[in-house]
Parts: sequence; C-alpha cells; structure tokens
Amino acid sequence: MKIGIIQQSCVADVEANKQKLARNIADVAERGAELVVLQELHNSLYFCQVENVDNCNLAEPIPGPSTAFYGQLAKQYGIVLVTSLFERRAAGLYHNTAVVFDTDGSIAGKYRKMHIPDDPAYYEKFYFTPGDLGFQPIQTSLGRLGVQVCWDQWYPEGARMMALNGADLLIYPTAIGYESSDTPEEQQRQREAWMTVQRGHAVANGLPVITVNRVGHEPDPSGQTAGIQFWGSSFVCGPQGEILHQASQSAEENTVVEIDLHRSEQVRRWWPFLRDRRTDAFGGLTERFID
Repeated sequence: MKIGIIQQSCVADVEANKQKLARNIADVAERGAELVVLQELHNSLYFCQVENVDNCNLAEPIPGPSTAFYGQLAKQYGIVLVTSLFERRAAGLYHNTAVVFDTDGSIAGKYRKMHIPDDPAYYEKFYFTPGDLGFQPIQTSLGRLGVQVCWDQWYPEGARMMALNGADLLIYPTAIGYESSDTPEEQQRQREAWMTVQRGHAVANGLPVITVNRVGHEPDPSGQTAGIQFWGSSFVCGPQGEILHQASQSAEENTVVEIDLHRSEQVRRWWPFLRDRRTDAFGGLTERFID
C-alpha cells in the first residue's frame, strides 16, 4: 500500500488551509498514494493554546461543510483519506474527531479522541469532551484502520485495543511541539520519546504505524508564552518499529511511502505476543492506580 503523508504549517485563514491541503492531497495522489493521512486539526491554527469560547465557532457538525469538502477530494482522487476535525455535536458539546473517507467519498467512519490533555499551551479539556466511540478500527476498502489522535499515541492500551479489534494499521494525526523555555536537550528527549513510544506500539502489536504531525511556529494569542514550535518529524514505521520514512523537523513535506501489509502476518508469527498474553492477569489495568 502506498501511504501519502502531508506535513504542513497552518495559518489563521481556514479556507486557505483547506485549499493548501487540497493541493497537497492532489500532489501525493498523483504520485500513487492510496491512503492519505492529514495532521490533527488541520483546518485551523492550533487554537487550544488559549481558553476562549469564541474558538468554538471553528467547530462544525459531522456531516457538514468540511466532510463534504474532503469527501469530494477522496472521491476525485480515488483515495482513502484520514482527516481531523473539530466536531460540533451539540451546543456546548464538542469533540476532537478523526473522520475517514473511502474512495467513493463516503464517510467510512469516525473516531473521537479519547485522551484529552490539559497542559500549558494545550488546553484541550476546555474544548473537547472525551470520545465515546471506543477503540474501534474503521473499515475501508484498503483495510481496517486503527485511527487515534495525538495524545492517544502515548497510551499503549489504545494501540492494543485497536490491534485486538483487528486493525491492520495504527494511524495518529498529531499536533505536538516544543515548549520554548525547555532546553534544546530536553526538547530533543521529548521528541525522541514521542517517536519511541509509537514505535513500541508497532513492535508490541506487529502493525505499521503512521504518524502525521504539523510543522512551523504558531504564536500564543495570549502572549503569555512564546507559542509552540511544532516539531514535524512525521513518520511511517513497520511492524518491527523499523523507520520507513521520517520527515523534517522544520519543513513542510508531502511524501509517499510504500508499506507491505503482508509483513505483519510474518512478524506476528515470529513474535506471537498476542498468543502469549496473560489475559487472566490484567484485571488491574482497569484501575486508575493500584495502591
């Protein structure tokens, strides 16, 4: 399967971001991409740097204007397309939602982000209600996609649940970057930890991982911080965690990467982790902490 990953910077103009994405989707599709993955909340700037109710005006229903826009692109290019939208479910009820389109432009399914951060410059709990759709892979004409979103990528339980539910791939639209006051050494440790934990999901589950992050600097509208420098580094790795492609830390990039889905079968035969799991001994995983 040929995977198209689009790592780009965003501006305040939503329509400009969408048209830029349309051009980039055309680029990777014309180079043979069958599955195209976009970054988290790609329609706008990463508005969660501040708590401002007016930012809820960016949310829209699903289906809605953006699903019509991206569905048409999926149909036009005959691709499976993974998008990331700010979903308005009802007044005052919003989700951070990945929507997947099949090659005919229809909505194959959606995933609502389960783990919601609340950290300096990442005030997502102000905007997003935790997901209620579980860790269910989305069936498409290319296979079963285990789509999660950003902060979910730090949790091995979510990756495992997707694998146990039959996912063929693990996919993470992402928006993560450096806090300006951290030292360069600390920033590097954070970025490497981010890659390592996701490569670990690939190894532990015998599945490829696709992670697409945004890039560029976005200022803090409140002026309280120096903003976020998104660290790019979008990557694709195989079922043994082997890096098939890693994007720049600072530049926009459209890339097509080929993966061999049949390899997962062989890797799982060599390392049959699912066979040897002690499912009778994991009850404590449902506890917050075992005192």
